[in-house]
Amino acid sequence: MKTPVMHNPLEITDVVDWGVIPTMIEGTSHTSGKLLYKGPEGESECGLWICTPGKWDCHVTRDEFCHFLEGRCTYVHESGEVIEITPDTAAFFPQDWKGVCTVHETVKKVYMIR
Repeated sequence: MKTPVMHNPLEITDVVDWGVIPTMIEGTSHTSGKLLYKGPEGESECGLWICTPGKWDCHVTRDEFCHFLEGRCTYVHESGEVIEITPDTAAFFPQDWKGVCTVHETVKKVYMIR
């Protein structure tokens, strides 16, 4: 069994440029982050994700749990359900969740994808 590695996500500074969201509607949301763990065969991963303001079409391809540490954004499901994100919000997005994400203030989150 592997020993867990502990990180304070607010102290992580060695992030990698992950580029611009490819499904932009308005603005240019730029992402960066750090992969903290990737499971065998890529079936799971966790990390830190940072995204600048903008609006884009969002499609979650695998179950994702996330805890937002900083910033403010709004997710609107294609059904019309609205999820307002502020610091300290925890959210779960099931596989195939589709909608629109609008980042109002740069967000930082830790996430787990399965």
